[in-house]
Order: sequence, then structure tokens, then C-alpha cells
Amino acid sequence: MKGLVVALGIFVCPTIVQAGHELDDRDIGAGKVLYKEHCASCHGADLEGAPNWRSPNDDGTLPAPPHDETGHTWHHDNQLLYAYTASGGEGALAERGITNFKSAMPGFADVISEEEIWNILAYIRSTWPKRVQEIQAGMNPPHR
Repeated sequence: MKGLVVALGIFVCPTIVQAGHELDDRDIGAGKVLYKEHCASCHGADLEGAPNWRSPNDDGTLPAPPHDETGHTWHHDNQLLYAYTASGGEGALAERGITNFKSAMPGFADVISEEEIWNILAYIRSTWPKRVQEIQAGMNPPHR
């Protein structure tokens, strides 16, 4: 029986896809174009974010953070990044029970498709150093 368990493990393990799978096999070129169309005006053409992005605006919201490795985008799992983009900052956090957070990030679900959002996120991830990509991928649950 022990040999059977080991044999099954050999055949089951290869079916596990790397964590962060939602961003695998995406159209990074399309994501880059979409980023420039929908995101760059706030987050910067080079993903650099708004100046003073850590200092609140007069209304209490924070300016758009960088999406390069100097920001905190890579500190979040793919599902939160998707929800933030689709539902906006307040909407994404409200879905998780956080209702006392002000965000200037609008939702884009009515503007771009789910596939396009994933392409944008894949483009953003593709700009990070390999080490940062690996850390962020580790925040995502494995997919079978």
C-alpha cells in the first residue's frame, strides 16, 4: 500500500500548477497597451505611481501607488489585485468586510473585460524582477 501512495503522489503532483496561475499564459503585449490606455494616467507610464503616493490627498485618499517593484502591488495576491481593479479600492475591500477605507481607485469591470484585467495584471507582473515575481506568486493558493 505504501508503494501505491508514493506512486499516486508521483502522478498527482505534476498536475499542481504554480501558485499565481491566474497570470500565466496571458497576453502581456495586450496588457501593456491596455495599461497605457486605462492605468498610466494615474499610475504612471513607467508604473512609477503618482508623486508623493504615500501622502494622503485632501480628501483622505492616497494617490495612485507605483506598480513597479518599488510599490506594494506585489505584496498582494492575484485575487485581491483583480478585485481592486474590477471593483475599485473601496468595493474590493468591502467584499472582504473592510468598510472604513477611502480609496480613489475606481472599478473597471464596466470598462474592460475580465480577460483584459488579467492581461494588465500579467503585464505589471512581467516588469518585476524574478525574485519579486516569485515572492508574489507564493501569496497565491496553488491551483489543481
